[in-house]
Formats: sequence, C-alpha cells, structure tokens
Amino acid sequence: MDNSRDYGIALLRIAMGGLVLVHGAIKLFIFTPAGTAGYFASLGLPAVLAYLTILLEVGGGFALIAGLYTRITSLALAVLMIGTIVTVHGANGFVFSNAGGGWEYPAFWAVALVAQALMGEGAFALRFRPTQTVAA
Repeated sequence: MDNSRDYGIALLRIAMGGLVLVHGAIKLFIFTPAGTAGYFASLGLPAVLAYLTILLEVGGGFALIAGLYTRITSLALAVLMIGTIVTVHGANGFVFSNAGGGWEYPAFWAVALVAQALMGEGAFALRFRPTQTVAA
C-alpha cells in the first residue's frame, strides 16, 4: 500500500476516534453516567445500555486513535450508530438539523466506520500481532 493511502486511512481513523471519544466523554463527564442511563430509560431502553455505550465510545475512541483492534472496534461502533438510528434518530426524519436530530449524521458515521473496518488501521497504528512459535 502506498504511503498516501496509508496516511489517509490513519487520518480517518484518528479523526473518528477523537470524535467518538468526545461523545463518550460528554456522556461521562457532562451528562454523567446516571443521567445518561436516565435518558436511555426515558426512551424505553435498558439503562445498562447507557453504561455500555459510554464504555464503547470512550474505549473505542481510544482504540481507534491508537490503531488497536481497528476493524472490530469500527464494526462495533457502526452497530452503535445504527442503534441510534433505530432507537432515537430514525423517527426524526433524515436531516440531522431536524428537531431531535435526524438519521443523516449517524448513517454517515456508520458507513464511514464500516469503510474503516474494511481498510484497516493505516499508518501510525499500534498493532498486536500473535507471536510466532517455532516447533522444536
């Protein structure tokens, strides 16, 4: 793979990781976990999903920034984005500037995250590779 492609893939990965991390940090530090759980419950969702969402957004954000488990993290976050469409944004119409936010923005996120999963981590990634053992 040529360097410019590798750098572009890394740029996408790091930018998405940073933005996902910010969303998780807002839920963690501003809305608080209890407040986020209360909001999820008001939507008819199990409150435990709020804690899992915070964990996925914070942990997934850091993982994408670092380039760790990029493919699986991206797919997990894409599922989360599709979940926001199904549970919250889908009923608000397409355009995200609609009241309550439409599904345009999370749909784009889901597609970008799937693209990231297909491309891998790109440059500047920490990679865990299984160690090779040599049979005696």
